[in-house]
Amino acid sequence: QVQLVESGGGLVQAGGSLRLSCAASGRTFSRFSVGWFRQAPGAPGKEREFVAAIYWIGSVSTYADSVKGRFTISRDNAKNTVYLQMNSLKPEETAVYYCAAKRGLVSGTPTDYDQWGQGTQVSVSS
Repeated sequence: QVQLVESGGGLVQAGGSLRLSCAASGRTFSRFSVGWFRQAPGAPGKEREFVAAIYWIGSVSTYADSVKGRFTISRDNAKNTVYLQMNSLKPEETAVYYCAAKRGLVSGTPTDYDQWGQGTQVSVSS
């Protein structure tokens, strides 16, 4: 089992940048796909929104259309860490951001992931 801990959230102005980190412990991370999802405030009953995911071979990744060209997902298997660089942030992207892990290929479906972190808050002011 993999334990995941997110960090790097905070408050930023619209147009600003943040880099989120997802650190894994418990076992090697290197053969897991890792995804980033987000859940907006006031929407706890709604499915978490897919943001980006990366296969254990770091060159294979996928993004939600809404973040393409602004967000970049990367991983450092030696450090057991996945990163999400977020540029040109928008107020509507205020949310709790979660990372999650699964065996096998990347997926944009939250229920495909069986390990989740506790989330990190990202707030974007206008």
